[in-house]
Amino acid sequence: MAEAAGLYYETHGRADAPPLILSSGLGGSASYWAPNIPALAEHFHVIAYDHRGTGRSDRTLPETTSVEDMAGDVIALMDALGIERAHFIGHALGGAIGMELAIATTRLDSLIVINGWRELSPHTRRCFETRLALLRHAGVEAFLRAQPLFLFPPDWIAAHDDALKAELAHHLATFPGAATMEKRIAAVQAYSPHLLDLTAVAKVLAIATRDDFLVPHASALDVAAPIAWARTASFDWGGHACNVTDPDAFHRLVLPFLRS
Repeated sequence: MAEAAGLYYETHGRADAPPLILSSGLGGSASYWAPNIPALAEHFHVIAYDHRGTGRSDRTLPETTSVEDMAGDVIALMDALGIERAHFIGHALGGAIGMELAIATTRLDSLIVINGWRELSPHTRRCFETRLALLRHAGVEAFLRAQPLFLFPPDWIAAHDDALKAELAHHLATFPGAATMEKRIAAVQAYSPHLLDLTAVAKVLAIATRDDFLVPHASALDVAAPIAWARTASFDWGGHACNVTDPDAFHRLVLPFLRS
């Protein structure tokens, strides 16, 4: 098990290739990127990590946590691994972490945000309030059983129902605890970068999925709105976790962008 700065991390690909950091969403796990790592590792030195408080990382969180704190963890990980600059792909909350890194530092060569946001839409706030209500009043298992509804399209869930059922026991065993999850959701709800200054990042790509149940398509595209040179891309299908449901299309999009 590799650990630095209190964070579990894993590396893939050649050590002399350009570094690429992957940051997942609310679940916080490096394993989220399993469908993408082989393709990305052919060209990059991939670093995937578990967010603090989740997975195999330090489970201790302060009374409150913030996206700024989570970005600070990535900076500490980069320092520990001797990485001066890196490419960065973030999904949802991971995208917010990437934006904060780009605001606070000059250490990103490129930033890809998958189904992220600058401001949470009222719809997304309702979704998080619903998830909190499930966690508080129906319990952890109900919270996790509902999770695929926010991540994947209905037809994908139907086709992968057996696999999702089989994964439930693992998710129950590795769940970080209700208190930690509430703190992470609170951090998501509180984050609102007043000045999205990404001038230190040469390349920015905002990816949006039209059938994302959690984040409206327009909200995900809005990440790029204040950045004159930013690019946007839309998938018609794939849900919130489009890099998982359609990894081939995701790789066809992001690899040329990262390598350009």
